[in-house]
Amino acid sequence: MDRTPVCSVPDGTMDPLWKKVNSFTGPIPRSRHGHRAVAIRELIIVFGGGNEGIAEELHVYNTVSKQWFLPAVRGDIPPGCAAHGFACEGTRILVFGGMVEFGKYNNSLYELQASRWLWKKLKPRPPKNGMPPPCPRLGHSFTLIGNKCYLFGGLANDSEDPNGNVPRYLDDFYELELQSVSGVKGWNIPDTKGVGPWARESHTSVAYTGTGSPKLYIFGGMRGSRLDDLWQLDLESMTWSIPDTKGPPPLPRSLHSANVIENKMYVFGGWVPVPETDTPNALGAEWICTNSLSVLNLDTMTWQSLGPDQQQWQTVSQGDQQGQGDQEEPQPNSGGPRARAGHCAASVGSRLYIWSGRDGYRKSWNYQVCCKDLWYLETERPSTPAAVLLVKSTVNMLHVAWRPLPAAECYILQLQPVSSSNTPANPTARPSTGGQDRNPQDQDVQSAQVPDDPTSQEAQKTSQQEVAAGQKVTPVEVSEAVRDPHLEGESDASGKTHSEPLGQEGDPTKTSQRSDTMASSEHQPGQEPDSTSSDPNTVKCKVSGEKSDESEWFDAGVFKTLFSEVTHYYLPPENDIIPTIYSRPTNTKEIKLQGPQDYEWREKQELCPGVAYRFRVAGINSCGQGDFSPASEFKTCQPGFPGAPSAVKITKANDSVHITWDSPTSPSGKILEYSMYLAVRKSRSSSSERPGQLAFIRIYRGTKTSCTVSPAHLANAYIDSSAPNRPAVVFRIAAKNEQGYGPATQIRWLQDASKLKASSSQPDGSPTEAEQEAADSSG
Repeated sequence: MDRTPVCSVPDGTMDPLWKKVNSFTGPIPRSRHGHRAVAIRELIIVFGGGNEGIAEELHVYNTVSKQWFLPAVRGDIPPGCAAHGFACEGTRILVFGGMVEFGKYNNSLYELQASRWLWKKLKPRPPKNGMPPPCPRLGHSFTLIGNKCYLFGGLANDSEDPNGNVPRYLDDFYELELQSVSGVKGWNIPDTKGVGPWARESHTSVAYTGTGSPKLYIFGGMRGSRLDDLWQLDLESMTWSIPDTKGPPPLPRSLHSANVIENKMYVFGGWVPVPETDTPNALGAEWICTNSLSVLNLDTMTWQSLGPDQQQWQTVSQGDQQGQGDQEEPQPNSGGPRARAGHCAASVGSRLYIWSGRDGYRKSWNYQVCCKDLWYLETERPSTPAAVLLVKSTVNMLHVAWRPLPAAECYILQLQPVSSSNTPANPTARPSTGGQDRNPQDQDVQSAQVPDDPTSQEAQKTSQQEVAAGQKVTPVEVSEAVRDPHLEGESDASGKTHSEPLGQEGDPTKTSQRSDTMASSEHQPGQEPDSTSSDPNTVKCKVSGEKSDESEWFDAGVFKTLFSEVTHYYLPPENDIIPTIYSRPTNTKEIKLQGPQDYEWREKQELCPGVAYRFRVAGINSCGQGDFSPASEFKTCQPGFPGAPSAVKITKANDSVHITWDSPTSPSGKILEYSMYLAVRKSRSSSSERPGQLAFIRIYRGTKTSCTVSPAHLANAYIDSSAPNRPAVVFRIAAKNEQGYGPATQIRWLQDASKLKASSSQPDGSPTEAEQEAADSSG
C-alpha cells in the first residue's frame, strides 16, 4: 500500500494518514459519481450513481479480505438511481428518492435486508396532519438516528414537460419512523423551533449521540452558490440553531462527504470556489474539485484543517482536455486522494473509506473524469483485540490465531513462559492414564463445559469447504487442539473454519475447568525436553521452575496474517534495551513498522514440551500500536500422544451423515483406533448439572478414518445455539496410540437457523448472512 501523510494535527495527536488500496479482487464496479455507501461491520455496500448511464447493481466490498463481489439480490429490486438517500440500521438499508434518468426524480422507498440480500418496496403512510409525503427529489440528506430517518432538502423538478428541467431547491423536513426488524410506520412532519436551514441540495447530514442529547448536523450544499454554513438540530427539544465554532471552517462546498468517527466529523472533497490567486480561464471557471479534509470536534465544536484548502494543481491546458470516461488523471501535488466530488464515503471502525467520484479540474470546461481509486483514512490506533486463540498444539509448537481488527495493518504477538514441564496447567484434568481407556461399551453421558462467550473464542479460519461428487459437503466448524474439550470454533458459509483448544488424554469428553488457561497435558515423570536447532541464534528450550516475571513479555514476531505457528520467541538484547516495534522517521509523519529482518540479530528461545505460555496480541497501523489483548494461556504437548485428527468433512446422505477425517499429522507411533462422540440432549437425571454444559456419547470406535452417523443418533442430537446465528450439531473425534488418546477435534455441523426454533432468539443487527454471502461470492 502507498503510505502518504496528509496532515499535521496541532493538538499533538497522531496525524491521520491516507492510504491507497492498491490490490483487491473480484468484480470491480465501474467508476461513477452520485452513488452512496454504508458499512455493515467490515462490509461496504455501494449502490447507484452513474457515469454515462445510471448504475443498477449493488456492489459490496469486504475490507478484511479486500474483495469486491456482487450479491445475488432478489425481491422488489429498485431501478438504478443517483443522488439518493441511503441509510443503514443494523443489517437493513433504506433507499429513498434520487434521479432515475435525466430530469426524472422519484420518491420511492425501498428496504434491503442485507442478511438475505432481499429487496422490498415500502409504502409508508403519509403525515397525519394531512400534509403530502415528500415529493420526488435528488441531492437530499437521509439520516438515521435511533428508530427514525430524517429527510431534509434536495432538488425537485417543477417542469411539466418530461424532457424539461425546472429546478426548485427544497427546505422541507420529514421524519420516517421505522418498525423493528423490517418495515416503516409512516412519514411525519415534526414540529421544530427556531429558524431552520435554507433550502439546498448536495449537502451532508450526520448524527451525533456522544454527549448530551442526540443531534443532527447539516453542513454546506448548493442553492445557486455553494454554502459553508453549519446547522444543528437538538432532537430532544427539536430546536434548530447555528452553533458557535472555533478554528478555520472549510470553504463553501457541495457534493462533499461527511462522516462521524468517535466524536469527530470528517468533511472531505466536493466543489469549492477557485482560489482568488488562481486566474480564471477564458471560460470563466468559478469552481473546482478539492481534496481538502477538515475535521470538526463535535464536543468542543472546533474545526481543524487537515488538508490545504488552497489546492496546488498541475496546470491543465485546453489542448489536454481530450480524456473521457474513467481514465486516470494527474495527481495534485499534495498527498492522498486526488480532488473529487460526488464520491461515496463510509466508516469501518476508525477508518474512513472513500471510493470513486468525479474530479474535473474546471467544471466550466465541460470536462470531467470519474476516479476509480479506493482510499482509506487512518484516524486512530487499532482497537483492543480479543484474546488469542489456540488452533493446534504440538510438542514444541503452538499454532495460535486472533480475530482481525478493522484498522490494523499488522499485529505484534508476544508470549510469556508460565510454568515448567512439572507444573500441572489444569488442576481439574484427570492424570495421564498411559494408554488406559474407557470400556468400549461404555455409553455413559459425559459433560463438557461451554464458554460463556463463544464469540470471543473465535480463531483464524484455516480449512476449506469442499464438494464431493453428487453430494455437498456441508458447512462445519472445526476445532483442533489438546487436552481441553470445551471451546468451539466458528465458520461461515465459505467453509473456512476456526479452531480452538480441545481434548484431554484418555477421554476427549472429560470435564475440566473453564479458565483462560488451555492445558495441553500432564507431565510424564522422567521425560526431559528434547529440543535442537541448527540456528546458532537459537537456544534450546529452557524454562525456570520459579514463577515468571509477569511484567516480562517476549516478542514472537510481527505478522500481517491472523495466525502464527509459534516455535520460538526472541530474547531481549544483552544491553537490556528493548526497541519499540515501530518508529517515526524524523523526515516523515509515517510510522515505520518493524519487520522480520529487525529480529535477525535477536537470540531465539525455543518452546519447550509440556510448558504453559501466555499469549497476547496488539494491532499496529500508521498511527501506532494499539492496546494488547487480554492474556490467553496454552500449553505445549508432552511427547508420546497422537495429535488431533484433521481435515474433517461432513456429507449428508439421505437421513444419515457421513464423516471423514485425516490421520493426525503427528501420530507419535501407530494409531490404534479412533473414537467419535456426539453431543446429545440431556436426560432429566442430569438436570442437576451446571447450565452451559454439553453431554456426549460415543457413537463410533474403530480404525477407519470415517464413520456414518445413523438417523437414530441424529434424532437425539443436541442443537448447540451458544454461538449467535450459528446453531450446530457438535461432534468430537480423537485418535489413540499406545500411549492413549490424544487431543480431540471438535466439529460444529452448522444447521439452517430458519428451520430451528432457536433462530427466533437470534439478536437483530448481525450481518452474519451478509458475511456468508460475501464469502460465497468471493470464493
